[in-house]
Amino acid sequence: MPRPRLPWQHELQIIDTAMRGVSDVTDPNLMVRAYWDSISELLPEADYLALSRRGVEPPDFLITRSARFTEHFNPWTQRERLPRMRGGLLGEIAYADAPVVIENLPERLRDDDPAHFYLRGYQAMVALPRYEGGKGLNVGMTLYESAEEFDPSRVPMMHWQASLFGRGTQSLVLRNQLQSALSALDRELRAVGQIQRSLLPATLPDLPGVEFAAHYHTSASAGGDYYDFFPLEGGRLGIFIADVSGHGTPAAVLMAITHALAHTAPGTLAPPQDVLAHLNARLAQSYTLDGSFVTAFYAVFDPRSLRLKYSCAGHNPPRLRRGETVRGIDAASGLPLGVLDGQSFPESTIDLVPGDLLLLYTDGITEAMPAPASDGSVNLFGVERLDAILGRSQRCSARECVDLITREVAAFVNGAPTADDQTLLAMCCTPRR
Repeated sequence: MPRPRLPWQHELQIIDTAMRGVSDVTDPNLMVRAYWDSISELLPEADYLALSRRGVEPPDFLITRSARFTEHFNPWTQRERLPRMRGGLLGEIAYADAPVVIENLPERLRDDDPAHFYLRGYQAMVALPRYEGGKGLNVGMTLYESAEEFDPSRVPMMHWQASLFGRGTQSLVLRNQLQSALSALDRELRAVGQIQRSLLPATLPDLPGVEFAAHYHTSASAGGDYYDFFPLEGGRLGIFIADVSGHGTPAAVLMAITHALAHTAPGTLAPPQDVLAHLNARLAQSYTLDGSFVTAFYAVFDPRSLRLKYSCAGHNPPRLRRGETVRGIDAASGLPLGVLDGQSFPESTIDLVPGDLLLLYTDGITEAMPAPASDGSVNLFGVERLDAILGRSQRCSARECVDLITREVAAFVNGAPTADDQTLLAMCCTPRR
């Protein structure tokens, strides 16, 4: 006779303990063991057997678990050590794609069956598939030494419970695989970020009468913002800032390409319009065919005359602080780099004076925003706030000004994730004494 059921309160306590015990297990093999150890008091069966046809060609199958194993292997990490079989009664069950109940097992088991070792001595069997895409890729089997222990009325509930547990186990496997893949991707992205940062200037220029300061922050481990300096003839300095469309690794790769193109540009990296035209041609012909682009601002600065010649490729116009006034300089702008081969870039000139501060930035600054409001509206940091900060910082150095802006942006977003890379580059012409 089947063993009588325990009082429902006792069964509930056993199940609750089991569910609590497996709730923090992340290894699927340990979860299976913990589960069956916890609920063994509820189940009368003595032995078990599990099959899998995942990853093998029909009609082969693997025996993943057996009460008769002398050494138990992890079916997820040691599949090569599992017994591989084909045919016989277990072969039929492995590919049945349906529950199989055998109440008189000795009548079905032949002496030459390949799985005779695993099935002999048992009187009844319940084989329940674990479906994936409608196919029973795994089968869990309960084996009974005595036919009296077998209770057919329990089979529907056993199928239900085993299927749900199988799905939970597979979800845990997929979770671990996803976590492993994400960890590997994160390591790769961090490596890309380290390479990318190594392309940025190790030090800021040291020019008499001019102070530089910079801030660089990516929204991910790697990003597409880029700034650089180029020592030129006659003590002049090339100043470059760029913003690659998109984020993450693709933007970082295009940023590295832009860096390489800028450092291998022919000539003397002047005048600015020729430099941008060279970069645009190379990018448009070979690197931005997928629709990506690069906004850029390039200037040649003469520290003796304080004259700045520049061209812009769709980039944010720099902000100029002069005394109590803050304004954007004439953008002299063409399309972003890589959009249209053969385009030209207007060039303009501005004469700075002692005390001027010129701020170059990427749109990750002005487009920084806190979490959306309850009505879904968004509020950008904006150029107006940036100009207001510059207006309040008349006595601030380039470094102090950059630090003030980064603090104000951080306070404005109030902990919201950074949606875009953020770069600031300040140049202050110190008053002459």
